[in-house]
Amino acid sequence: MRVHNRVLALLWLLGLAAAVGVACLTHAPNRLVTGTGIRFGSVLHGANLLVLLPGLWLGLAAFLRTTWRVQVSVLIAATLWLAGLVYIGGAEATRLAEVDSAYSRTSFGGGFWIMLTLGWLIAADALSRLKLKPVAAVLVGLAVLAPLVAQLASGHLANLSVLKEYANRQDVFNDALSRHLEIVAATLIPTLLIGVPLGVLAYRRQGVRPPLFGVLNVIQTVPSIALFGLLIAPLAALAAHVPVLAQWGIGGIGTAPAIIALTLYSLLPMVRSTTAGLEQVPASVVDAARGMGLSARQIFWRVEVPLALPVLLAGLRITTVQAIGLTTVAALIGAGGFGAIMFQGLLSSAIDLVLLGVAPVIALAVAADALFKLLVALVAFGEKR
Repeated sequence: MRVHNRVLALLWLLGLAAAVGVACLTHAPNRLVTGTGIRFGSVLHGANLLVLLPGLWLGLAAFLRTTWRVQVSVLIAATLWLAGLVYIGGAEATRLAEVDSAYSRTSFGGGFWIMLTLGWLIAADALSRLKLKPVAAVLVGLAVLAPLVAQLASGHLANLSVLKEYANRQDVFNDALSRHLEIVAATLIPTLLIGVPLGVLAYRRQGVRPPLFGVLNVIQTVPSIALFGLLIAPLAALAAHVPVLAQWGIGGIGTAPAIIALTLYSLLPMVRSTTAGLEQVPASVVDAARGMGLSARQIFWRVEVPLALPVLLAGLRITTVQAIGLTTVAALIGAGGFGAIMFQGLLSSAIDLVLLGVAPVIALAVAADALFKLLVALVAFGEKR
């Protein structure tokens, strides 16, 4: 038989190797003891065997012609596969909790994460081959994740170790979420206020570009921890000499240096996207607007900005996702957020506590990425009408 979809075949074989060779779950008597690995085959009993059906279809589909119907079936099978994996993990955690002590912990193992990642890649590959419109692609991607979110919301996964950590630290988690979002929002506001004008300046004056992008490139190459550290001394001295700044919460550690550093990191993609968006506006459209008697200001706001908006939003998407991730590191200077939970888990060697800090950051980044993709698609669709 001929393999028509080599990407699917490779991903399926890697998933098979992970299912056979790597533990799917780990079970330990408490959160500090290394767990015992549980193979995927040992949890395939009863209704859990149904998860093999979409898995087998994914392997068979690699030998079928990549028609639209086949890709739809692959997407559905990948969705069922992901939902089935998560369901099995939650069901097995519940079963083990009933036969063991209340302190026992069941966690997803390496095999689960590999199979989950490969399943998502299979779904993403099928989605790209369907060549849907951007809005439809985002909605279908959300539909793939919907069964996982539904299981999480229903409490089916409550006996997993990471959710036990959440139950024990719900107030800490909620505070970390609000602080994380506050830092990201406080970063985006000055980024827009500074980055967009600098992008317009670079577009209008060609001579400004080399030094401007040179400085921004240098800032981007500085490691995040180093940049946070470099801001401690000057901000601490400034707060000491200007007491009112200390009263406002500005100092060598905390949110102030985090926001400043994250803003500096965010300027490069924002300035580049603004400049690139304005450059892609057709000169003929600008000439037509000028011929209609519009002033330079009117041309900018009524013609150039609307046409450049999709590219600008794409740059803001990169900036937002980058800020969500880098805010995690800002916990090292006392800024808080999910990084504080993650580093606490690292210090106490509690992997599930690390996961409790990392997973929401990934979820926020994915959600922000999808939201901005949807906005870009809606703006582009509005321009075509």
